[in-house]
Amino acid sequence: MLAVNVPRGTTLERINLDNDAEMPDRAVWLDLQAPTHQEDKLVERALGIAVPTREEMQEIEVTSRLYVENGARYMTATLMCNSDTEAPRTTAVTFILSGHRLVTVRYDEPKPFAIVRAKLARMCPSTVTGETVLMDLLDAVIDRAADILEKISADVDSISHDILESEGGMSRGRNFKDILKSIGRRGDHTSKVRESLVSIGRLLLYLAAEADSMKWAKDQRAAIKGMQRDVQSLSDHATYLSQKINFLLDAMLGVVSLEQNNIIKIFSVAAVVFMPPTLIASIYGMNFRHMTELEWEWGYPFALTLMLIAAVAPYYFFKWMKWL
Repeated sequence: MLAVNVPRGTTLERINLDNDAEMPDRAVWLDLQAPTHQEDKLVERALGIAVPTREEMQEIEVTSRLYVENGARYMTATLMCNSDTEAPRTTAVTFILSGHRLVTVRYDEPKPFAIVRAKLARMCPSTVTGETVLMDLLDAVIDRAADILEKISADVDSISHDILESEGGMSRGRNFKDILKSIGRRGDHTSKVRESLVSIGRLLLYLAAEADSMKWAKDQRAAIKGMQRDVQSLSDHATYLSQKINFLLDAMLGVVSLEQNNIIKIFSVAAVVFMPPTLIASIYGMNFRHMTELEWEWGYPFALTLMLIAAVAPYYFFKWMKWL
């Protein structure tokens, strides 16, 4: 799908173009979402640039993600998708600055795009350009990363309470398997956010280096520096969360080990407790011809009482020795 955004007074109007449509001269933002070959060619003819393929966008070399070609600046970053679900994923998005127009190439729907689209549809400056749209998108991406990390942090605190602070050492309402899965999901989520922040940091560093040649205004350069500081602080927070998640994973495995030891201890104590009664029952179950208690009227109650004492005595002995 090819959508162009054209200024209309104080708003930015979004228009979906067909393959044979003419490109509006005043379009400042061309948004290619899962574009067809014909849509790629339409943009290439209109702007004189080459639109990268999906395979080219997924390359991880810095030189393949940040470069200049035919006067256009290509910047590819990794953004988060489906971050509000239990199956978050990352997607590559390419930003192309050609003149004062912005072209975005993507194959998914990162939430910052919808946020910026709605914002510019309500209000945008009359002097809007592709550069200002790019700055809005990057700012929304960073804000979104901060929101995701805040949610992960709250989830990690909840898991930490379940493992370390609940009475009895563990919340009985959740089993070990569920908590381990939850820890793993939060760790995977955090690693994806860190991957996105690293790519955004590289993109901002590239923009800061190219700001002079693009003759950007002083306030735009200051905004880039502010975003770089935000990305650095968020990266540090993501690193802290990763360390905390690893600690919780180790703590959880320790709790599981303790619980397993307690279960084995119960079986061991039960075996020891029932060993003396079993011995007594075995003795009296032997078919000897001469056994004193065979003719004794109270022999059977005596054997039962002796087995009961033999079972209870080891239990209280273990309690006195603080083995239980």
